[in-house]
Amino acid sequence: MLSAESIVDSHVPSEPALSPDGRWVAYRVATVAKGVPEIWLAATDGGEKPRKLTEGTSPKWSPDSTTLYFLRDGRLYSDDEPIAWRSEITAFLPTRDKVVFIAEDETPVPGIRVWSESLRPARLRSFDPRTREIKTLAEDHVVDVACRPDGMLAVLSWPTPELDPGALEPRLSLLDPETGRTTDLGMAEVEATSPVWWRDHDGWHIAYLGTPELVGGFAVFDVPVETGEHRNLTAGTTTCPVRLAQVDSGAPLVLVAEGLDTALHRLGSGEVSLWRGLADAVVSNGEVVATVLSTAHRPKEVHCGPIGGELSRISDTAPELGEFGWGAQERLSYKASDGLALDGLLVLPPGRTRRDGPFPMVTMVHGGPYDRHADRFMLNWYPSAQWLALAGHAVFLPNPRGGQGHGHEFAACVAGRVGLEEWGDIETGIDLLVDEGVADPDRLGIEGWSHGGFMAAWAVGQTRRFKAAMVGAGICDWGMLAATGELGPFEAALGGSFGWEGSGPHRHDQLSPISFASKIETPVLIVHGANDTNVPLSQAEFFHRALRRFGVEHELVVYPGEGHSIRGRDHQLDVLRRCREWFARLL
Repeated sequence: MLSAESIVDSHVPSEPALSPDGRWVAYRVATVAKGVPEIWLAATDGGEKPRKLTEGTSPKWSPDSTTLYFLRDGRLYSDDEPIAWRSEITAFLPTRDKVVFIAEDETPVPGIRVWSESLRPARLRSFDPRTREIKTLAEDHVVDVACRPDGMLAVLSWPTPELDPGALEPRLSLLDPETGRTTDLGMAEVEATSPVWWRDHDGWHIAYLGTPELVGGFAVFDVPVETGEHRNLTAGTTTCPVRLAQVDSGAPLVLVAEGLDTALHRLGSGEVSLWRGLADAVVSNGEVVATVLSTAHRPKEVHCGPIGGELSRISDTAPELGEFGWGAQERLSYKASDGLALDGLLVLPPGRTRRDGPFPMVTMVHGGPYDRHADRFMLNWYPSAQWLALAGHAVFLPNPRGGQGHGHEFAACVAGRVGLEEWGDIETGIDLLVDEGVADPDRLGIEGWSHGGFMAAWAVGQTRRFKAAMVGAGICDWGMLAATGELGPFEAALGGSFGWEGSGPHRHDQLSPISFASKIETPVLIVHGANDTNVPLSQAEFFHRALRRFGVEHELVVYPGEGHSIRGRDHQLDVLRRCREWFARLL
């Protein structure tokens, strides 16, 4: 029988790093139970059994494939020898003869937080492995960097270390690390990230991911160095770029969310491969590609293969999960009330089919809203589909508008309209499964985390059809979130207003679950991290007070020391058990 411990203590790979010669992949393996991530090494041809190298994160190879660098406790290492820098290193990149890294100054953080004095830029620096010399290359707050084969750097920086407004005003520049000369290439798009170099017939280009609007997700922008013009290369497409990978020659590779699956494109020339399920990382030297891939009944594992060819699994980090029988996972395709094409997933209890219905059904809404349910293995520390299916529930995983995988227009249409057509998309899917005899209309539940938590809170204020709900790290008041969340303008774009535009009423009042609290009758389980800065705890406390005021059955559970994601082992175990018991009792 699968236990909560089996989920929390399983090993999960991430951060693949392909050696430039294409022979090896280093990758991170982590468990909550152990608490210390490890770096493992595997041969890309599967010829050698994977082995543990050391403890650490973020492995990266030197250009000659002879040295593996990594982070451990915020310090940069090579061959277990640390680089002498006393503040946390947040990112790094090996170049031809040096390592560039991003870190704050070594001066101590002030004990008293004074806003104007506590902004500490993370500067770009270089480390020379031969002399051990460290130099500061840029005084700006740097968030990402890419290296051209000749050593020239592409640098993304913010005017301030603050996410708001720093992420809204990024700039792209060139930096020659030998001379220190900087060339400004202008304002980049909002939340610009993942810069890569590539060369075309007209010279060098820099591509990066950025959001053309606050709501609607990433697009790929290309900047010819000669002109400095930022061009959107993915406008009008019906897929969504999620990662860029620089290669040794030719155009970079683009990892793309495509419906329930993941595709690999070469920039400007279309699809190279289509992988069933979710791939959330990709690295390549131009011939070999490595990715972390999960499919419907297999957890995340490292896969390798030739670009455009078949991938082979080269890691086996959680073999114990192969011992369990999992519920059947079915791909769904249906239309919204206005005819918009939608997709999603249905997971049934193990050993059961649709003919055994109707089942008690829990609808599990994804976060974001710019996220998606891909056709991957649905098992995680939050109350995931297979965990609930093993308790006898059918689980519906809808992909309503606002999410990833169907292009910018599909994602952007929820701006100032969260909970409206988005909720209609979800309810249409529920109605379909009720009509088909899969879901018992008298035993329906709903749950979600973050934006999914918002949707659960919203749903119980719009209908009384649910017998139980779970709101994980959810939003109940968009105006308060715009004022206190990490990126206020983004939250205001979703909710429609800030709250400082006069005395109101405000647009966000119409879209906030708290405004409909008096209509709620569904029992609600509210779970939240005490130190959440993305969706602060005040959101859960506000919803709790409203439900208490109106006499609604509910529980408020606060996990001390936790942020937006629950990281502590005991806390993750509690989330899993508490949620399953909640739905088992009420459905």
